[in-house]
Amino acid sequence: MSILINHKSGENVSVSCFGEVLWDCFDSGKRLGGAPLNMCVRINSLGIKADMISAVGNDELGAELLGEIASKGVSCDYIAINSDKKTSTVEVTLDSGGSASYEIVADTAWDNIALTDELLSKVKSSDVFVFGSLIGRSETSLATLNQLVDVANFKVFDVNLRAPHYTLATLVDLMNKADFIKLNDEELYEIAKAMGCKFHSLEQNLAFIAAQTNTEYLCVTKGSHGALLTIKGENYYNSGYLISVVDTVGAGDSFLGSLIYQLCSSDCAQHAVDFACAVGAMVAESAGATPTLTHQQINEFMNP
Repeated sequence: MSILINHKSGENVSVSCFGEVLWDCFDSGKRLGGAPLNMCVRINSLGIKADMISAVGNDELGAELLGEIASKGVSCDYIAINSDKKTSTVEVTLDSGGSASYEIVADTAWDNIALTDELLSKVKSSDVFVFGSLIGRSETSLATLNQLVDVANFKVFDVNLRAPHYTLATLVDLMNKADFIKLNDEELYEIAKAMGCKFHSLEQNLAFIAAQTNTEYLCVTKGSHGALLTIKGENYYNSGYLISVVDTVGAGDSFLGSLIYQLCSSDCAQHAVDFACAVGAMVAESAGATPTLTHQQINEFMNP
C-alpha cells in the first residue's frame, strides 16, 4: 500500500495542484514557472495524473502559457482565463552559484482565482490536494483556497516564502489545515522562531512545528545537503548528491512533486526521500524548472 493514501501502487491516484502559473523571465528568455505548476508537471511526468487549478490573462502571454502547459502533458481544463487581469510574469536573477531571487508582479490573473462548483468537485474527488504559500498573498485566491481545503482529502502545503508576499498568521493557519508540510531549512527556522520555538537543531525545530500544527507528515530540504522526511515521528534522511549547479529554479518543486509521487505509489519512505533528492539535484544541474527526466535516467543517476 502507498504511504499517503489508501491505494495499491499509485493505482488511479489523482492529484490537484492549486496556485500560480507564470512566466519566469531570465536574461536568456522566458520559461514556464510557478511552484505548483512545476510540481504538477513533475508528478504527471512520473506517471500520476495531476491537474492544475489556476488562471491566466486573456492576452498573448496567457495563450502562450496555456500552450506550453499543454505541451508538458498537463490539462488546462481548470485554468481560467481572466479578461480583467494580466498573465503573471516573474523577473528571475541568478547569482554566481545559480541561486535565484525573484521579483513577482502583483495582482495578476492567478491572484484572482474564483471559486466554482467545478473546482470544488475536482478537489473533492482528488486523492491529494497540493497548494503553496504564495497564493495566500491575495484575498480572492486565499478565500478560494480556504474553501477548497475544506473539501480536500489529503492536503500538502508547500511553504515557499517570497518576501514581502506572506504573513505569519496566514502561514500558521494553512499549516494547521495541512496534512503534510514541506519547507526548506531557512523557512523552517524563520517560522519556528516566529512561533516561539527556542530550540536550535533542525530536528527539534521540525518536531516543534509538528506539535504546534498537529501534523504527522513533514519534510525539510537542506539545499545541497539533502533532506529530512518525518512521518509519524520517524525520521528519514538523505545527505544529498554531488552535482554542478546550473540553476536552482524549480529544484525544490520537482523534489516535492517526486516525493508526492513516491509516497502515493510505494510504501518505502527512505526510497521516497532518496528518489526526490535525486530528482531535485538533476533539476538543479539543468537549465529551467521542468527538464524532462525519465525513470531510467533517475535510476541511473541514483545508481551509476
